This record gives sequence, C-alpha cells and structure tokens, in this order.
Amino acid sequence: MTKLSVNINKIATLRNARGGNVPDLLKVATDIQRFGAQGITIHPRPDERHIRYQDARDLKAIVYTEYNIEGNPEKSFVDLVLEVKPDQVTLVPDAVDAITSDAGWDTIKHKSFLTEMTQEFQRNGIRVSIFTDPVNKMVEGAKAIGTDRIELYTEAFAHQYGLGNKDAVKPYYEAAVLANELGLGLNAGHDLSLENIKFFKENIPGLLEVSIGHALISESLYLGLENVVNMYLQKLK
Repeated sequence: MTKLSVNINKIATLRNARGGNVPDLLKVATDIQRFGAQGITIHPRPDERHIRYQDARDLKAIVYTEYNIEGNPEKSFVDLVLEVKPDQVTLVPDAVDAITSDAGWDTIKHKSFLTEMTQEFQRNGIRVSIFTDPVNKMVEGAKAIGTDRIELYTEAFAHQYGLGNKDAVKPYYEAAVLANELGLGLNAGHDLSLENIKFFKENIPGLLEVSIGHALISESLYLGLENVVNMYLQKLK
C-alpha cells in the first residue's frame, strides 16, 4: 500500500487568519493519524505565513507516524530540520515569495549544493527526498547526488488529467520505472486529489508515499459541510 502523508499547511493558514489557536494544529495532526494516515507533512516558509517554525518543534512530540518536513534548504530551514530531526526531509526549490511549489530541482545544475545538503541530513539520521520533475535525466541526477528518495512533482499530471488526458501519466510512469531501476525510493505530490489519486497510484510502480494537503483539506471541508450544518440545525430546534 502507498502511504498517505497529510500536509497540514492549510490548517495553519486557517488558524493564523484569526490569530488564535482554532483550529488546533496539534490536535488536527493527532486526529489525522488516529484516522489512519501514515504521516504528517509540513512546509514551513521563511515568512511563516502558515506553518510556524515553532509548530515544527511542537509537532515533533505528537507525530508518531512519519514526520516529513519539506522546504527550500536555506540556512534557517536547515537549522530547523537539524534541530527537529524529522523522519524525512523533502528538498524543494521554492523561491522566497512562492505561493506554492512550482518546479522540481535541476539535479544536474545544483548537484554540488544538493549533495552537500543530502549528506548533512543523512549524517543526522534523516532520510532525504528531492522534489523532481518527471524527466529521466533529473532522476539520474538525483541518483548521482545520493538522495534516498525522489518526490515526483505531479501538478502537470493533475492538470492534464482534469482535462481528460490520461496519457499525462506516461512521463511519471517512465520516471518511476527508472527510479526503481536505480534503487531510488519514490514519493509523489502536488495537486493529487480524490479525482486522480487512484489512477495515478495504479500507473506508478513502486510508489511508496504521497503527500497531499490542499485538495485533501478542501475536500474535507466540503464532504463534512452537510453534517456540520445539520448538527447546528439540530441544536437550534
């Protein structure tokens, strides 16, 4: 079975909008694990607009499944990860002002930097995954870096699948086959949803883990909305 790691950034966004502690990020993370998810993912950014660095520290005590911290390995991020020591760090080439991740690493151009970062995290007992486009030379470049896993950036697949183009999975299949041959663990994430996840899983050999946040939280709001509205109506009778 492919593991599900739930990205809880959007829970932090909702909490921060009111300045209090509703929803309670730690309780949500605890409940998500209790509901059966096999991991919790966070993506702290330098401006702390959703996940705060203190959240990363606080979550360490309550995540008993797999703890994955993703982000751009600039100094403050590296220091945080080395302090918290999650199970996995996913390296993502985000610009400082990026709304969300929008590309995988050029693992050839940035080989030296990524090798240094990978070795530093591995020395501290942290598994490393590198965010990668489904391009064979980038998968080969990731292997040369020495990373444990890659995470395939799936936005292009999700967009095309939504338009009815199922052939969009082909480069991901080819990248997955290559990763398996090279002995790289395989993760995937970005815009995966209830609409496309089954098809993606069935067509990607060796898929170990998916990280899903925005779609899952949005779907949870809608699929739970009728129940909550009716609970209010019952109390107001």
